[in-house]
Amino acid sequence: MHPRKFAGSIPEQAAIIMATDGTATSYGDLEIIANQGAQLFRSLGIEAGDTVAIWLKNCLEYFHIYWAAQRAGLYICPISTQLTADEAAYILNDSASRLLVTHADVAAAATLLADRASLAPGVMHVFDIGTGLDGTRSWQQDLAGQSPDPVADETAGFHMVYSSGTTGRPKGIRLPLTGGPADEPHMLADRISGRYGVGEGSMILCPAPLYHTAPLAYGMAAHRLGATLVIMDKFDAETTLRLIEQYRITFMQMVPTMFIRLLSLPASIRKGYDLSSLEKIVHAAAPCPVEVKRQMIEWLGPIIYEYYGGSEGNGSTFITPQEWLEKPGSVGRADWGTLHICDEDGRELSAGEDGLVYFEGGWDFQYLNDAKKTRDARHPLNPGWSTLGDIGHVDEDGYLFLTDRKSFMIISGGVNIYPQETENLLLLHPEVADAAVIGVPHPEMGEEVKAVIQPENWNDAGPELASRLVDYCRANLSHLKCPRSIDFDPALPRHETGKLYKQEIRKRYWP
Repeated sequence: MHPRKFAGSIPEQAAIIMATDGTATSYGDLEIIANQGAQLFRSLGIEAGDTVAIWLKNCLEYFHIYWAAQRAGLYICPISTQLTADEAAYILNDSASRLLVTHADVAAAATLLADRASLAPGVMHVFDIGTGLDGTRSWQQDLAGQSPDPVADETAGFHMVYSSGTTGRPKGIRLPLTGGPADEPHMLADRISGRYGVGEGSMILCPAPLYHTAPLAYGMAAHRLGATLVIMDKFDAETTLRLIEQYRITFMQMVPTMFIRLLSLPASIRKGYDLSSLEKIVHAAAPCPVEVKRQMIEWLGPIIYEYYGGSEGNGSTFITPQEWLEKPGSVGRADWGTLHICDEDGRELSAGEDGLVYFEGGWDFQYLNDAKKTRDARHPLNPGWSTLGDIGHVDEDGYLFLTDRKSFMIISGGVNIYPQETENLLLLHPEVADAAVIGVPHPEMGEEVKAVIQPENWNDAGPELASRLVDYCRANLSHLKCPRSIDFDPALPRHETGKLYKQEIRKRYWP
């Protein structure tokens, strides 16, 4: 299961298509380019186990570089194009990256390279896939002079992603390399093939940035299975529908924010495209409000699957649309590892009791250069169990229901309040485009619940809308969970994958 196989059997088939302009790379060309890239790495003294960084927007070259590094036995470190020069430099230094490939359309790239020696001293080689950055080498020119044959010491590399940094500095998630051949079996590809029927002839649409784990991993799996991956430069709701119709897309990996934007389109637009080619959609990365998912299933049919897990690979759950309709709100049963729900002291809890979600039996991940964070993710009594910091419970049938992140919990008057339920409710209000619920300082209670709202129409922001939203919450939730005050923001800080940067919002209210 490797793109090399399909370079031999279906060399003319497109492995990658850029949706913006239709440019493509065939499996045959991908094999040549990836081998040349691996040869280039070796010519620069970059050996198996070293790290290279990709700081690019979605483009064909993303996977050219990925597959070159993968067969050279390297760690591949994708960097968010939303980061500042200082933030990118931190990741480059922390990951010990020896080489960086970037482009002038990355906003902070020129700033970083203007002071490269002080900002990223470990990076010995910087390549540009365009021609707009001073002090860089041309990736394409250096590639052209390399042999198209595999490197003699070929071995499997893997990506090393950084957490999105919703609290504090992001941390690298580093898994041990296998030391096996580049085309050794791959667990995620096996799962995607068996679970969703992805294979030769499948058309997969990627609407998300490739620097995020799931889009990158699913794209990599697509190439291991002989599918064609259509890449959007950025998500747009109606463009997504147009591309599904144009390319007869069969499979997609999405996040709930995309569902909300699709459902916000007028019904006439949603019904105006032929989406009959869609066979499966899978979503994860952030909690999905129950009513949003129910509306998606009513629209597209029971083709929407869900999993819960993290880049750490410590375990996962999975649920089919049929199961979800029986257990709305669940993220499924464990399909990798064993679930344990525990209290703060590590005591295992009974069905229905909320606690920290632990997995036993997944990968033994480490947070790079952060032994404390690695220890904190381990169970206090059973070091083989690990947590991503989520709170939830299992029912009598073993289905997991997530409550919230532990770090987002509000403690008001000694009572624990999880804001996710309130956020989900607010997102369903027709006058709300986005919502965040946080705890803010209160002299008596310690914290009180506040909502920060991005209204559908900014002109509506004000006391009357705030009053309507508070009343709406109180009509549907315990008053304890309802916001005591509401502020308005033209745009909440969200990662392109849909994750909400609550820490950025909290900073406005906490000294």
